[in-house]
Amino acid sequence: MEYLYKDSDGYVFMDKETYEQITLTEDNVGDLPLFLKENNTCQVTFYEGKPLSIDLPAQVELKVTETDPAIKGATAAAQYKPATLETGLKVTVPPHIATGDVIVVSTAEGGKYMGRAK
Repeated sequence: MEYLYKDSDGYVFMDKETYEQITLTEDNVGDLPLFLKENNTCQVTFYEGKPLSIDLPAQVELKVTETDPAIKGATAAAQYKPATLETGLKVTVPPHIATGDVIVVSTAEGGKYMGRAK
């Protein structure tokens, strides 16, 4: 299914084959919206017409909306710094990552930084 948007009722997904739309509540999605952008695809499993689970891709690309500037002369062994992504997810990133960069994070590892998006 494709994630479309969030409204006052919940999170709206569309079946990519039938174009049928369903709305899932916060209880159904849990922390997953921290990894979801509009038009992302995920696997929704249903049992007797009710959503049972939602599986995201192993990695997603998200834009950094806030992080400290890079420090000149920082070494490769420098400490990671906090960053906030476009969905509100907070992760730690290497010092060379700047606001506006698009990075790859692991959904399976709770948002672990995997690298810059290509």
